[in-house]
Amino acid sequence: MAATSMVTVRGVIKRFGTFTALAGVDLQVARGERVVICGPSGSGKSTLISCLNGLVRHDAGQVVVDGIEVSYEGGTLSAVRQRVGMVFQQFNLFPHMTVLENCLLGPRAHGRDPHRSRELALATLAQMRMDDQVHKRPAQLSGGQQQRAAIARALTMQPQLMLFDEPTSSLDPELVHEVLDAMRALAGTGMTMIVVTHEMGFARHVADRIVYMEAGRIVEEGSAEAFFTQPQSEGAQLFLSRVLGGRPAAMNAPTDAATSAVTPSEALP
Repeated sequence: MAATSMVTVRGVIKRFGTFTALAGVDLQVARGERVVICGPSGSGKSTLISCLNGLVRHDAGQVVVDGIEVSYEGGTLSAVRQRVGMVFQQFNLFPHMTVLENCLLGPRAHGRDPHRSRELALATLAQMRMDDQVHKRPAQLSGGQQQRAAIARALTMQPQLMLFDEPTSSLDPELVHEVLDAMRALAGTGMTMIVVTHEMGFARHVADRIVYMEAGRIVEEGSAEAFFTQPQSEGAQLFLSRVLGGRPAAMNAPTDAATSAVTPSEALP
């Protein structure tokens, strides 16, 4: 698996004071694979993906991304971050800059060719259906547009891996589909994606693999179909029951229309 792995996590531990957020996590993600990480709040999902680009410093274990170990010594962290794009719950766009200027900030900071960077930024904004908004500032955009701009900003750096940390959680329900549609389109390009989300319709439709976490550990992982129809752990069964509105997982038909329609806001009682 090593030759084809984009991400290798071995025995990763992370503590915040006396709280153990990650308790010896092992995970491999292949190039081109789309992995959804789910689980209850506080299970370590966001901490895990934040360790992948060094936003959170792990206390023990090893994290390797695109053949480079995530380390705070030896100057490797910058190289890793240039290969990894990340989209957060909040959009984190600079309010005084236009959408295009936000997209060009990263390439400029890393000394990339300005003309080529502008071409890439405009192309990614068009991919995110934001080409008519490039000269607007974030305050002039809807939440869905801001999140699509944030995705375009990450893609302008030409990452090998995209991380998404609950990218729709701060959006109004009617705007969620805009971002999920953009992520589905990105998945279709073959981009390696790791997505932390409670959007189970998206997970079933797009993910190659589901990783379920509890209490800082990976409890269960497998194909999306297996996870939704035959969850093995009691925790996964309870989690699915809650986010799918109390329906047994096997009763949720695996059609595109059904899976794309389910959102936490609709499913939770």
